[in-house]
Amino acid sequence: MYNIKNSKELANLINYTNLNNIISEGEMREFLETAKELNFNSVIIPPTYVSLAKEILRDSDIKIGSVVGFPLGFEDTEGKLAETKSLLDNGVSEIEVVVNLSHLKDGKHKEIKNELKQLKDLVGDKILKVIIETKALTDPEKATIAKLAEETGVDFIKTSTGFVTPNHIYENVNDINVIQKYAPKIKIEIYGGINNYKLANQVLTAGADKIGSNQGYEIVTRYKDLRENTQITPKPITLKKKD
Repeated sequence: MYNIKNSKELANLINYTNLNNIISEGEMREFLETAKELNFNSVIIPPTYVSLAKEILRDSDIKIGSVVGFPLGFEDTEGKLAETKSLLDNGVSEIEVVVNLSHLKDGKHKEIKNELKQLKDLVGDKILKVIIETKALTDPEKATIAKLAEETGVDFIKTSTGFVTPNHIYENVNDINVIQKYAPKIKIEIYGGINNYKLANQVLTAGADKIGSNQGYEIVTRYKDLRENTQITPKPITLKKKD
């Protein structure tokens, strides 16, 4: 099993996510305050709230990430580049772009590769993730997009937008195996359905590099309750003298 040493390390493996399209500013503020409390690796939020995140998280190490072409990926390359530039100008350090699944289904690999190359050139040393929808793809299609992403310098493959039925743990493990086999250098973020420490530990053990979850706070606090907050007072040990 994956050897997580403490809750701080666990939080650093989670990208705490809230892409609810009807969230209010007050609710987002509360979400960001809880993220700050546990110091997650990053928060992934709608572009609307990037400025608010910069304000609330300014004294933390938490990276701010946001989405491009979300959730369908149908935008043309120029549109995705414009969205990306706007986010970068606003100080985002992680960009998650949804791949055009229609291009993938049609075998338009050149178009996908060209788009990813331009996006990575624009992002530079910031993190670029490509969101695919593994639930909608065959294993050969997963292998293809993973290879294309790796060849263009993309940093991460993220397995879902969260707008489909979450994968079972066995499907997640299969996705990790496929990606690692055909794109061994690219990192993997599993998203969707990871709502407790046991599942988090399982996908990390299987080879995931990061977990995306809108229940990151619950995962980490539950871990702390189980592993770090147990209060026990041992009874004094007395040794009887032999007669």
